Amino acid sequence: MKRYDLITPEGTRDLLFEESLARREVERKLEKLFTGFGYSEVVTPGIEFYDVFSGSSRGFSQESLYKLTDSKGRLIVIRPDSTIPIARLVATRLKDSRLPLRLFYNQSVYKNNSLLKGRSDEVVQAGVELIGGSSIKRSDYEVLCLAVSALKEFDRDNFRLEIGHIGYFKELVARLNVDQDVREEIRMLISAKNYPALNDLLDSFGDNKIIRTLKQLPRLFGGVEVFDKASELYTDEKIDGILVHLREVYNRLSSLGFEDKLSVDLGIVSHTDYYTGVVFKGYISGVGHSVLKGGRYDGLLGEFGREANAVGFGITVDAVANYLRKRGMSPKVKTPDAIVFGKKGFVVEAISYAEKLAKEGLVVENGLFDTAEETIQYARECKIPKVIVIDTEVKEVRCDE
Repeated sequence: MKRYDLITPEGTRDLLFEESLARREVERKLEKLFTGFGYSEVVTPGIEFYDVFSGSSRGFSQESLYKLTDSKGRLIVIRPDSTIPIARLVATRLKDSRLPLRLFYNQSVYKNNSLLKGRSDEVVQAGVELIGGSSIKRSDYEVLCLAVSALKEFDRDNFRLEIGHIGYFKELVARLNVDQDVREEIRMLISAKNYPALNDLLDSFGDNKIIRTLKQLPRLFGGVEVFDKASELYTDEKIDGILVHLREVYNRLSSLGFEDKLSVDLGIVSHTDYYTGVVFKGYISGVGHSVLKGGRYDGLLGEFGREANAVGFGITVDAVANYLRKRGMSPKVKTPDAIVFGKKGFVVEAISYAEKLAKEGLVVENGLFDTAEETIQYARECKIPKVIVIDTEVKEVRCDE
């Protein structure tokens, strides 16, 4: 039997030194941003009952989940998403809390991406959920502006935010006389911008305005002109209402000076079925995929027994951390300022002295060699500038001269 004790499972990896520092730097900045806007942190369990993710709008296939059973034989899964557990939390433990609730999280999610080579199965996400509030517009603007602030934190000059509305796709596809499996196939092809396959599939249903609009959906991307193009393709009362609302969101964000960072993409058709309104993605330069995703999900909490509107987003922490490292913008592993070496009979005193220096803000190592000569040689090899020798007196030996 082959042993796997020297490698990590597919889709996972170890983080070393500066990789860990970069992740913590991203998490620290996001936490400061979120708490500054009045959001409070929550942490949900790493494992949940399968039923939490199997509701009508939750959109997780069994194949995409890491599954196991508990001591009573009940099916549980390793958390594949943070928004759904937080909805459960708000509807249960926080059911008597006053709305709105501003919550943020920073935790790993796990998805089986066996068909997507190169994708991580373990992803650290940090994000916010704004639950409740009588004004949906105000909530949308707050979360969208917070998303912009998060992107600016790491890529002030070159970030991009794409906005869409999931209702546009849902209203169109609902008018086709097709089952749920076909709708999902259409969604996947639009999301992948696979024009040939999408056209072939839609051609099998004939030709009308709905089909022609769905064919164009992946191309409905750009600036304010997208709204006019969409209106020309197909219009009715619901579609018009969606486009008017999204145009207003676009104009309001543009008025804040973000017009050159903002795009409209009516082809954002997230796999997560709980979205009901505005959806958006965020990008930073040099990263070939979105690092931020979010949207409005007004029906999800009702599935857990507490009706409330909600909107939020999540950021892929490691993608941003890798971006910072590649550009030399993340913290570096600090070389110790000194090694404290205690001669025979002064080992404990040396540790106490090292602790004193650490409290003063220095980075120090406790010497683990048997002699001062070995310690000095080690310091020179590691480019540590000095060794502090503790005996009946304290003596400094420079190692960088």
